[in-house]
Amino acid sequence: MNSTLKPGLKFDRVLVTGGAGYVGSILVPKLLAAGYRVRVLDLYLYGDHVLDAVKDHPGLEQVKGDLRDTELLKKVIPGCQAVIHLACISNDPSFELDPDLGKSINYDAFFGLVDISKASGVQRFIYASSSSVYGVKPGQDVTEELSLEPLTDYSKYKAMCEEVLQAKREPGFTTLTLRPATVCGYSPRLRLDLAVNVMAAHAHVNRLIKVFGGGQMRPNLHIQDMTDLYLKTLLWESEAIDGKTYNAGYQNHTVGEIAQIVKGVMGEDVGIVTTPTDDNRSYHISSEKIRRELGFEPKYTIQAAVQDLKQAFQAGLVTDPLTNPLYSNIKLMQSVALH
Repeated sequence: MNSTLKPGLKFDRVLVTGGAGYVGSILVPKLLAAGYRVRVLDLYLYGDHVLDAVKDHPGLEQVKGDLRDTELLKKVIPGCQAVIHLACISNDPSFELDPDLGKSINYDAFFGLVDISKASGVQRFIYASSSSVYGVKPGQDVTEELSLEPLTDYSKYKAMCEEVLQAKREPGFTTLTLRPATVCGYSPRLRLDLAVNVMAAHAHVNRLIKVFGGGQMRPNLHIQDMTDLYLKTLLWESEAIDGKTYNAGYQNHTVGEIAQIVKGVMGEDVGIVTTPTDDNRSYHISSEKIRRELGFEPKYTIQAAVQDLKQAFQAGLVTDPLTNPLYSNIKLMQSVALH
């Protein structure tokens, strides 16, 4: 191991794919603050400004490029001892706009990324899967032991990448898969197409939240907890995490309960209108395994996420929250030509 490592760190440089995305733009500054050197690989579809707060940090290297470019991967991966793989065409509607494009980025490119990582001496590979890989399960505690029954191409390829990563495990190449709940809260690369966040935006702009159905369960995780977890994945001993898969969530609430939480933070003058829906998909995951085995317990509530969003709206950090395509993956995908 590198003798120049900072105290307490197992790795010197970390590659974060998708590091200028919703989660990455919170994670990268945390990694730098913790003492890591960070190399970001991202298409920067949402602008080059996302990491402006740390752009002059001596430990940060930003690479604008495509995950599918294997020659580029052969240049950016060497020198990194750990990879946190966040990059993907995210969420079902964005994926379904161009299924071939989604497959090429979310699945086909994964083989080269993993193989080149192994060949380049990467020692730890952290994969961001999704809790949607389970499909819809009865009961309140969906654990990692249950079968995967993905309902969409997006979640199907997430599950298939998990299998690829497991098959490519070998001594010295530690792998860990996380299945996060829906992430919520403010980020410099904000997404307002996620349940908690979009409700907060509607409450701010229209003073009205529209709920479709309301009884469906939705697991959520604050973006600060999500990024703190990624930091911890770099510190745990390899023996504790190698080849493991963990759910990562906190609060399972119904959509109706989430609306009430948002209203409670955004103001009692906010109305809630409930409309029947045919979409009764309900997701609820148990995160007991990661708490029991690794001691990870989330600290931030949905209320805290909404409070952060409220402050961002009031401070003018979010421009035209309901119409700006920068805050919606599918709207941006519709306006950008990728091949």
